[in-house]
Amino acid sequence: MKILRFNDDRIGILQGEDIVDISDLISNRLYRGAQGAMEDLISGFEAYKPKIEVLVAQGLRTPLASATLRSPLARPSRVLAAFVNYWNSDQRGERKPIEFFHKSPHLVGPDAPIELPDIEAVVEYQPEAELGFVIGANARRVSEKDALSYVFGYIPYVDVSARGMTRRSQFLPKGQDGFSACGPWITTSDEVVDPHKLTVMSWLNGEARQNFSTSLMVYNINEQLAWLSRFVELRPGDLVATGGFHEGLRAFNVGDKFDIEITGLGRASFDVAGDSPRKIANFKPGGGGGLNMTRV
Repeated sequence: MKILRFNDDRIGILQGEDIVDISDLISNRLYRGAQGAMEDLISGFEAYKPKIEVLVAQGLRTPLASATLRSPLARPSRVLAAFVNYWNSDQRGERKPIEFFHKSPHLVGPDAPIELPDIEAVVEYQPEAELGFVIGANARRVSEKDALSYVFGYIPYVDVSARGMTRRSQFLPKGQDGFSACGPWITTSDEVVDPHKLTVMSWLNGEARQNFSTSLMVYNINEQLAWLSRFVELRPGDLVATGGFHEGLRAFNVGDKFDIEITGLGRASFDVAGDSPRKIANFKPGGGGGLNMTRV
């Protein structure tokens, strides 16, 4: 199934070019709030599934084209992102230690803009198209062998980066509100045969940018989830981004449009807004693009 949020915090199932509204199935939905309702659906999905199938069969639908899409998850308890987790297409070598950083749980949906703040020390902003996965059950000290059974579904994710700042953490470069975007929906894991054989693509103002296979991950999803769950307990509705492929990255600016698409997971478009002046520095992650990095 493909699960989405739309209009006034409604929850729906995508059926072709239509949405089946399942909001009223969720127990105490208004009391739980937007994120709590999604967490209840995710954690109790097997119990909800027969009721959802009944609603789908009844045929009461809303056209997708007339709906306003929200981020599929309202505000997860955790959004974690893998750091430098893709091989360049012409490179292989010794694997560096696995690492993650926190992203803001304030998620931007397809019909909301990505806001770029005016920070003088930033030399440019870059969007990275990534595969994200959503946790389906409490995960603590999970084995690599069992890891995928804890994944509820997959989602296209955009990791926004403010380049050029030298900081002790990724809080300013990657952790600001609005630097996490995702959509258009969550595709449940039963519809994804192998998450390590998907193609991730992005476009900037209609020009093709990234185009890579998730087979190029340095650490696969099994390894990522097993490693993370050694140190934190992941909960239903938490989101993990698997890392970005750096070839094809370019700066984006206020007024631009960024698109992401992943095989079988849908395509989402994001407008870029904010008060940042236009900045293009040809920054190359990991190498600094020949620029002297500044401090804030």
